[in-house]
Amino acid sequence: MVVALLAAAAFVAWVVSLGPLPLEQARNVSATVVDRNGKLLRAYAMADGRWRLPVDAKTAVDPGYIKLLLAYEDRRFRSHVGVDPLALGRAALQLVTRGHIVSGGSTITMQLARLIEPRRERSVYAKLRQIVRAVQIERQFGKDEILDLYLTLAPFGGNLEGVRAASIAYFGKEPRRLSLGESALLVALPQSPERRRLDRHPQAAQAARDRVLGRMVEDGVVSPEDAIQARAVAVPRLRKPMPILAPHSSDAAMATMKDVRVVRLTLESSLQKTLETLARDRAMAQGPNLSVAIMAVDNESGDVLARVGSSDYFDERCAGQVDMTRAVRSPGSTLKPFIYGLAFEDGFVHPESLIDDRPIRFGSYAPENFDMTFQGTVPVRKALQLSLNVPAIALLDRVGSSRLSSRLRQAGGHLVLPKDEAPGLAMGLGGVGVTLQDLTQLYSGLARLGTAKPLREIVLASDDREPLRLMDQAAAWQVGNLLLGTPPPENGVHNKIAFKTGTSYGYRDAWSIGFDGRITIGVWVGRPDGAPVPGLVGRTAAAPILFDAFARTGKVPAALPKPPKGTLLASNAKLPLPLRRFRPIGELLRVGNDQSPRIQFPLNGARIDVDRSGDRKAALMPVKVAGGVLPLTMLVNGVSVGEIDSRRQRLVDPPGPGFARLTVIDATGAADTVVIRVQ
Repeated sequence: MVVALLAAAAFVAWVVSLGPLPLEQARNVSATVVDRNGKLLRAYAMADGRWRLPVDAKTAVDPGYIKLLLAYEDRRFRSHVGVDPLALGRAALQLVTRGHIVSGGSTITMQLARLIEPRRERSVYAKLRQIVRAVQIERQFGKDEILDLYLTLAPFGGNLEGVRAASIAYFGKEPRRLSLGESALLVALPQSPERRRLDRHPQAAQAARDRVLGRMVEDGVVSPEDAIQARAVAVPRLRKPMPILAPHSSDAAMATMKDVRVVRLTLESSLQKTLETLARDRAMAQGPNLSVAIMAVDNESGDVLARVGSSDYFDERCAGQVDMTRAVRSPGSTLKPFIYGLAFEDGFVHPESLIDDRPIRFGSYAPENFDMTFQGTVPVRKALQLSLNVPAIALLDRVGSSRLSSRLRQAGGHLVLPKDEAPGLAMGLGGVGVTLQDLTQLYSGLARLGTAKPLREIVLASDDREPLRLMDQAAAWQVGNLLLGTPPPENGVHNKIAFKTGTSYGYRDAWSIGFDGRITIGVWVGRPDGAPVPGLVGRTAAAPILFDAFARTGKVPAALPKPPKGTLLASNAKLPLPLRRFRPIGELLRVGNDQSPRIQFPLNGARIDVDRSGDRKAALMPVKVAGGVLPLTMLVNGVSVGEIDSRRQRLVDPPGPGFARLTVIDATGAADTVVIRVQ
């Protein structure tokens, strides 16, 4: 009795001396990046080179494989407490009768204990230690957690650990759906992973798989017919590479989320894969050393659906690992729509207004069109659709380069100017730096009728992004409507996608950015080193890729929003006289005598504080006008708000905080305009 008590005390002391389970290393897994639906985009090997991907048996593993694994390895897994006495008894009997170990009698939990505390020797002491650890594991974890841990740590040969890494490396797919032969092979490999490595000993692996199938037939788990079909399939002999979708996004996400093992992105893996293939194929067709970058953004949420940073991540000739969606490049003509938008917002021009495309000089700057010709007098609509340079610069001169720059920055477009240089008229034709990412965000703001949503690519618990003001709703709609009518490339459909192209000076960058009612896609083509490529033009190099990208989304282009309330829809003949023809600064339609209207209050450049306490009448802003022939029409940011009374006064409901343009037009068409800041 005393001996038994001493032995029991010694055993308890030994168990206590083992300490807690060493789970730190067991919980260490490969960092993985997944898409918005949880599909694997990219995995990173652990520091020691092993691939160990986290596993959720309930949702990510084929139930048929789980059934086969438990039937072969541990049929009483759900009922025992870590140790199966029947299996241990069978193993002991085999040892006594045959003189050597035939089967270890280990449960899944005991095998997990061996994986957590690796030991090479097979001895009674090692088995006893496994038993103790298995009981500890069962007390600490539930059955599903134990199974997940085992399926994460089980060895499958070489540097592959876990069923998920093995399934991807050997079959090129996640283990959600496995054939019977694949399941049997994955059951067999962990028993002797190095001797059955598929890339070194495929015959041994196939023989082991067939033994698993044979025993399952004997136990009635698998039918003989199914086993015959499974044996007929040869085992893989080569490992497949781990998936590397969205490599630039994945690298950036891992640099940002350094201590997170699983990072979820907003990308759609199917669209990402499609656009990566498109970029690679088109870059090869364009010529050597050229790269293609593509961004796709959901208009409503601002989520990045796809980011292709280069045509080939591993191609050193075109600097494949440089993310060209984040590279600062000259945008060519892609900023022109925003010039027109601010001009529409300011109310001094309309899509149906006429504008001159003729030689003109702004100080020492004399812009010319791409084809070195001039179109004469054209509608503003046509000027934008043909991307004429002179009208765009004339409008920018009226809008103001600093105002355009400020508004684009306010909406998330980070423009980069040469050192110590202020915004100038040249920025309208590409004399500024911007990224494809920012351009895509700005264009999505047009699709959202004037509010840009900051882009999001990493899914976080909280999302506090607020929309950024780009321009008025009516102006944004008018720009989108004009771009919708731009003649598409040969592979494009008419009036389905609003888009704009651009070509930087010296044929270094070709751009095309477009949107429908659902998504915005931006395309850049060029050499990452900035070298010129003769003949590289946005319309022929980038626009066909843009329309192909929309076609490969698999969805019919969604309609753009309807015109907002208050949008002026009229032909040129029915426009107010000042809007029928654009006149540059110095040619304003004003008589210049006492009869022409003049806005006396507020003064041009004034700051107006608005009472926003809730009293609507208190929030109204008075406008006073002198001169002019009645009736006098009042416009706020180009939208009519009604006539001014006989006393030449009117209370105006001011727009939200920011700049506002007030215009008064009399019966003869004479006009006056002031710009104020509402705060």
